[in-house]
Amino acid sequence: MNQTPPAASEYVEFWNDTLAEKFDRFQNILMNGLSYHSRIPLDHLSITPGSRVLDVGCGWGDTAIELARRTGPRGEVLGLDCVEQFLEDARRRAAAAGIDNVTFVAADVERYPFEPDYDLCFSRFGMMFFEHPVPAMRNLHQALKPGGKLMFIVWRDIADNPWLGLPKQVVLDFLPPPGEDARSCGPGPFSMANPEVVTQQLEIAGFESIAFERNDGPVEVGDSVENAMRFQLALGSAGEVFREAGEEAERQRPEIEEALRQALAPFEKAGRIVMGSSSWTITALKPGGA
Repeated sequence: MNQTPPAASEYVEFWNDTLAEKFDRFQNILMNGLSYHSRIPLDHLSITPGSRVLDVGCGWGDTAIELARRTGPRGEVLGLDCVEQFLEDARRRAAAAGIDNVTFVAADVERYPFEPDYDLCFSRFGMMFFEHPVPAMRNLHQALKPGGKLMFIVWRDIADNPWLGLPKQVVLDFLPPPGEDARSCGPGPFSMANPEVVTQQLEIAGFESIAFERNDGPVEVGDSVENAMRFQLALGSAGEVFREAGEEAERQRPEIEEALRQALAPFEKAGRIVMGSSSWTITALKPGGA
């Protein structure tokens, strides 16, 4: 049953009509890179067998499938994402893994009609794209049982993420920054980098026992300089600058591509481009419970 609201937000439309194809094109890079920042938190997360778990912005389903393994056959996982194209792949991935206690639904999490059924809500790099963060957090608060836990992973500041910051600066040497009317996927990858702001948002939404844990580490952004360069011009901070510059970007493409190759080449290790990254793992509890 399709439970997506009939009128999708402009951000949801942008994910589906512009970003989905690009994300699928670079799926291996994104999954390899992002998995570092979920593997460590998940390794430290205790999930009671039989738990009901919600995975927000689950994408291609790798974290939802891992959560389904953790909660066991008596547990259930619901993976939500606003891009049906991603979820088609997630369903194939779950079937291939023999995981049958996970369900994937295309929906805008901010507007999904939750009942308080879940013991855990998890999100890897999904929360920072909410159009209205506090209402979205309130909706996730509604989804949790009393005493339920929210755990989500977001990027720290761009200065702590050279894998995004360095390519953006290279492109900005050639092109102007995006204007205020630029189409976007939401508030942006660094919209939840400030712990004070996010703490206040969570408190307004009704959460307590809020904690932040920093996770620094290397991410692979391509299996060659050429692939890493193409990835940066398609997605992320550099990709946004390039996309919004339109014809001017295309006119300068050869020079921009060469500058990016030169900037990325020093990060090559054993044939792969590996750069620094930094995230927050944020946890909070819904009051109540035993």
